[in-house]
Amino acid sequence: MRRGVVNRVLTGITGLLLLVVGGTVLAVGLGATVPSWWPYTSSHDVLLTRAERTRWRDAGWWWPAVLGALAVLVLLALWWLTALLRRRRPAEITVDTADGDVARLRTRALESALAAEAGRQDGVAHAEVLLTRGRRGAPAARAGLRLDPDADPATALTDFTTGALAHARTSTGLPALPAEVRLTGVRHRPERVS
Repeated sequence: MRRGVVNRVLTGITGLLLLVVGGTVLAVGLGATVPSWWPYTSSHDVLLTRAERTRWRDAGWWWPAVLGALAVLVLLALWWLTALLRRRRPAEITVDTADGDVARLRTRALESALAAEAGRQDGVAHAEVLLTRGRRGAPAARAGLRLDPDADPATALTDFTTGALAHARTSTGLPALPAEVRLTGVRHRPERVS
């Protein structure tokens, strides 16, 4: 959750900055007036003048510093891209079949089985389950249970951990299947009292 928020904030700030800079350059190019402190005041201005390009030519540190800063920016952008493209959910889980072979179980099948069994519990109106990568490559479950208005949350949580979650752990042969469970209540219509 936190990684997604950071990603959205960084993308929003970068997009807003590019939009403001690009919009002002476009406005100057179309002839709009800009403040006196703005570096580009006419449509014939260039990004770097000849004097600015050659000012540090004789300094031995200038070009390595520029290239180093650009390399750091490129590496940060590549790191961000790989973080975006990295899968946070396993596609399959290997299950030991006890005959020397292994079977591959799709995580979507296990998620739907867990959600279906949890949805059949007493007091649960709706269940959603996602499997994510846990510690050391083992999967972890993230479940959301919507409870009926008269359901006891402690009983629903106990039933989920001893029922659906325990069945999933034993059927896949996993030593542990940690879970994060969020319980919410279903709103009911107010009753009319006469």
